[in-house]
Amino acid sequence: MLVFIDESGDTGLKLNGSSSPNLIITLVLFDDRAQAEAADKRIGELKRELSVHPEFEFHFSKLRHDWRERFLREMAAFEFFYFSVVLKKAELTEKGLANSLALYRYTCSLVFESAKPHLSEAIVVMDGTGSQQFRRELAAYLRKKVNEPGDGGKFISKVKLQDSHKNHLLQLADMVCGAVARSLTDKPNAKACRKLISHREMEVAFWPK
Repeated sequence: MLVFIDESGDTGLKLNGSSSPNLIITLVLFDDRAQAEAADKRIGELKRELSVHPEFEFHFSKLRHDWRERFLREMAAFEFFYFSVVLKKAELTEKGLANSLALYRYTCSLVFESAKPHLSEAIVVMDGTGSQQFRRELAAYLRKKVNEPGDGGKFISKVKLQDSHKNHLLQLADMVCGAVARSLTDKPNAKACRKLISHREMEVAFWPK
């Protein structure tokens, strides 16, 4: 079982315009490794068809709309599912979430709690770019949080940090997360991309509820 995580928005709490209104964490789950490998291969083929460099990164916010739709339409044929948590910063009252790490890891824990019934010995892959200390601390937190005693099983077997430029399925997680984020705006065609993968959506939860 393979799990890929990505986020949209930031962990800033300056809601006067310098920080995003929401932090969204998305978990993409492949129960079948063969399906993950097939999706990975198809993304590589799509790069060749679009005549982009092999190291080109599919990043939702930087793509033209027709490429977003094509990517997600192609990926919708593969057997994966996703969960997202939308943290609404303006409604936060928890003082313990006042720093970036606490805010990020708490949101991650919420999305893993949603996915727990579907996880077993999962290998979790996260984007390792950016602050290495931040990612390592988050990885350690997830191992502890998701595998708490009394849950009746080991939900995560390993957490890996990889470069999203080199991992096609981290790029898939970015594209799915971006589609969810865009659907919550009033921008043109806001819901079009999320609609393409609606049959892969397990839950999009909002917190605070």
